[in-house]
Amino acid sequence: MEYLLDRVAILPYPQIDPVIVNIGPLAIHWYGVAYIVGILLGWLYARSLVSNKGLWPNANAPMTANDLDDFLFWAAIGIVVGGRTGYILFYDLEPVLEHPLRAFEIWNGGMSFHGGLIGTTLAIIFFSRSRNINVWGLCDVIAPCVPIGLFFGRLANFINDELWGRVTDVPWAMIFPTGGPLPRHPSQLYEAGLEGIVLFIVLRLLTHRFASLKKPRFTCGAFITGYGCCRIFAEFFREPDPQLGYLYGGWLTMGMILSLPMVAVGIWAMASARRAGKQTGVAVPR
Repeated sequence: MEYLLDRVAILPYPQIDPVIVNIGPLAIHWYGVAYIVGILLGWLYARSLVSNKGLWPNANAPMTANDLDDFLFWAAIGIVVGGRTGYILFYDLEPVLEHPLRAFEIWNGGMSFHGGLIGTTLAIIFFSRSRNINVWGLCDVIAPCVPIGLFFGRLANFINDELWGRVTDVPWAMIFPTGGPLPRHPSQLYEAGLEGIVLFIVLRLLTHRFASLKKPRFTCGAFITGYGCCRIFAEFFREPDPQLGYLYGGWLTMGMILSLPMVAVGIWAMASARRAGKQTGVAVPR
């Protein structure tokens, strides 16, 4: 351990209080604010996409801005309920079965992105059917907005001193207060950059430069594939959840297993969108 510490130019971990302010018995956390800001900014971005008629086939978006206003509540419920349920099922099932009230203790593990994705997808399906909106059309609107929430969520993970990375000797390693005495990858920041900034830029180019919204499900497929690839890559630097550890060979994690189907589904969505575009004679992103 001393040898490793001597070799690493350790960056200081910024000690940011996870609680922004206490108002009486109410504590406002950065994590909660990150969810609210991510959802609100995503909603505003979705409205801008729908309002830009040039992005859509025949200048006709599949829903109105008012529809998105109404969907905001559905999305919030899907994210929170799906995220918590997903964490329990994928990462914390046995302790919850032994102590059911643990399911409501969000400070014990928190949320799962994959669960939140499933919850949001169900919200999209039910809402679309209630408004007679094309499901893939709404998915294509929501997909480019998700990296905004991912960016703020990963920053909140960093502030909360959670989901830190594996032990390393890279020059930008940090010693996290809850991560033991050894320097680690700041993997939360890796994910904020990949899943948030890089993925947002890629989807922005697809929607505004390559007209991907003119082919239903291509944009959604690109997001699903992109997130899956980013998450699998980031998992090589992220410490696995202690209750699960590595599932195989000292490298395979639950996050990788949950992301692999996403890559497959996303590739199918993009490929089928391209085939449909060729059959109808509509240009597709290249």
